[in-house]
Amino acid sequence: MLCELPRLRRASFTPDSTSTNRRATTDPLAEVTDSHHSRTRAIILAASLALIAFSLRTPITSVGPILLEAAKATRLSPAGASLLTTLPSLCFGLFGPLAPILAHRVGSERALLWLLVLLTVGTALRIVPAWQTLYLGQVVACFSIGLMNVLLPGVVKRDFPEHVALMTGLYSAAMCAGAAAAAAVTAPAANAIGGLLGDARANAWAWALALWAVPAALAMLVWSTQLPPAEAQAGQKRRRVRALWRDPLAWQITLFMGTQSSLAYIVFGWLPTVLRMRGMSAVDAGLMLSLSVIVQAAASLLLPFVLARLRDQRAVNVIALALAGASLLGCFFAPLSTMWVWALLLGVAQGSSFTLALTVIGLRSRDSHVAAQLSSMAQGIGYLLASSGPFIAGSLLHATGSLHSLAVLCLAVCAVSAWFGYAAGGRRYVVADVETSRT
Repeated sequence: MLCELPRLRRASFTPDSTSTNRRATTDPLAEVTDSHHSRTRAIILAASLALIAFSLRTPITSVGPILLEAAKATRLSPAGASLLTTLPSLCFGLFGPLAPILAHRVGSERALLWLLVLLTVGTALRIVPAWQTLYLGQVVACFSIGLMNVLLPGVVKRDFPEHVALMTGLYSAAMCAGAAAAAAVTAPAANAIGGLLGDARANAWAWALALWAVPAALAMLVWSTQLPPAEAQAGQKRRRVRALWRDPLAWQITLFMGTQSSLAYIVFGWLPTVLRMRGMSAVDAGLMLSLSVIVQAAASLLLPFVLARLRDQRAVNVIALALAGASLLGCFFAPLSTMWVWALLLGVAQGSSFTLALTVIGLRSRDSHVAAQLSSMAQGIGYLLASSGPFIAGSLLHATGSLHSLAVLCLAVCAVSAWFGYAAGGRRYVVADVETSRT
């Protein structure tokens, strides 16, 4: 699949056009070799982006399965636990808009490398079993994730302009794979580490959380080999995108991103707790979340082939959100023996809606510069909106002790998200002014 990707459109990788044309007229074999190398670099870049994406959800979904143990060990109040589940989307919204500024100064590649360093450090900080370091580590990790969330759609639009849906599906699937791994492995890892720690096993949950610094460190090392020469940044033209915030379509995309993300973080933060309230063990609840997220990865990979056959994305956006609402009702109220069915359906629905929300950023943008700014707007404001979801969900659970209030909240979010998804799915472009300057 990836071997069919076009040549990269990166300045640091593009050969001199004059010399390339000269070789083409005298040596056909050189042209074939150049094309082969370009595709090889495209595959390596795609794999590197997927490895980065794998680490972008592990600090988040690793918390849910051991949230009760962490809250008890650190003496977090119910409000404190709710805030912990809210931190990811809150940080994404607050810090995501800084991504274009950082990329403007150092370039997207170096910005991603610095942010991977922060992600590794923040995730590792959670090894200290105290609420202060738990919060600090989560904030540092989510700061870096928030900026990388914004940078990736622009990188995809720039380097794979003819395969936006395919590449978005690839890194969305990698995100889901990482999220699924963290949800499934964290609680068993805590149990295994607890057996090794002996008397200190009460702090095993902190070791299990810090475990997810390992894939982030690996992504950091691999990405460090993808940096273009420093001189490639000098003299490049910079483009400022204006008037985007006045465009109705840009706001529809933003609100679609925010509402479907709110639902996703309610699920990440509270679905394991809900299932434990219904009688499941911590390990089984984590496995149900993991199963759901694994299916999200499959849906993310398959969806681009569906989108390729559709004129626009309106119908599939609405169908995805309707399925999400129905499957959440099943998770809340259906017999536990059928929970794997509802987890599967929830994965299909949320994997589709998340990939669609990212894909429309590229599809509704005319070039990578507009895509980067639209990504900043959609994810900055969208995640700020999404941050209220887990907090409200936790507050409702603790105030009422009933799943019915949470079900009403989730259905309302699904309905609103379907409305904006329909509006954002039309086949058109956002309207923005692009001004060019030279650094």
